[in-house]
Amino acid sequence: MHSKTRAVAAALLAVFLFPLTAASAQRADWPSRPVRFIVPFPPGGTVDPLARLLATRLTASLGQQFVVDNRTGGSGSIGTAIAAKSPADGYTYVFVFDTHAVNPSLLPNLPYDTVKDFAPVMLVGTSPMAISTLPSKPYRTFDDVIKAAKAKPGAISYGSIGSGSLGHLTMTLVERAGGFKLVHVPYKGGGPMTVDVLGGHIELAIGSVALLAPHVAANRLRAVAVTGDKRSHAMPDVPALAEQGFPGLSALAWWGIFAPAATPKPVLERFHAELVKTLSQPDLRKQLTEQLGMDLRVSDPATLQKFLVTEMERWGKVVRENGIRAD
Repeated sequence: MHSKTRAVAAALLAVFLFPLTAASAQRADWPSRPVRFIVPFPPGGTVDPLARLLATRLTASLGQQFVVDNRTGGSGSIGTAIAAKSPADGYTYVFVFDTHAVNPSLLPNLPYDTVKDFAPVMLVGTSPMAISTLPSKPYRTFDDVIKAAKAKPGAISYGSIGSGSLGHLTMTLVERAGGFKLVHVPYKGGGPMTVDVLGGHIELAIGSVALLAPHVAANRLRAVAVTGDKRSHAMPDVPALAEQGFPGLSALAWWGIFAPAATPKPVLERFHAELVKTLSQPDLRKQLTEQLGMDLRVSDPATLQKFLVTEMERWGKVVRENGIRAD
């Protein structure tokens, strides 16, 4: 081959190989500085401990600090907006809860596009919710709740993590189907709600099994129903609503991780791979499934995105049909 021809061929080859080399370097170099996990909820719920557990494990395995940054308010939208506007460099991620799929229908003028402004990373897990009360209260089944609500309209209160939260929307569906009415008390997170139900300030609380299972296991609370289409492995003795006169009803809390849109794909692939390895550790899986009641999904990014869109469509319809407004 003529030397000039060889030079041209080498140059063309370099042009084609450069993106691959750059991508490989990008993937290999990450993380080269601390990584921020934005948690748009206060400590005491379930999103915060999940982020902290993963941050601790990833810090140990990758040698860089993974720092949890709580930015609360607006049903998770404030912290999520901060994530959307952060540099898309692979050093900021947001841990979302099921409210992420409801907020587009619930909150006017949301400062980000839930679908377009984020790159999906992983659907970590799902969990049915539990409807719980103090053991001293007279409710042993969900039918007891219905009877009490019909006997004393406007007297039975329940707490959720906020107006338009999945718990609130689920109870709205159940009230309509069962022909009864409860008094909704919205909170700004699972921690404050749990404190109040334990203190007897509200009659009932609806929150993820992950949130309430430790209190049920310690006999500080009694669960009268779970909201999945079947019983939860964390509460095998608690019947699902589907068994208690609401066939076909299923509502799952969920936890997902997103990055700002345009985050480099090689970095996302590396982060996803590290998450898969971390969530494969038996002791961590046991902690999340047995202590927090999660059903681990550990999905690929495409599965998370499809799941998000489906949840947005389903719960957006409930918000619109029932005229639900944010706190």
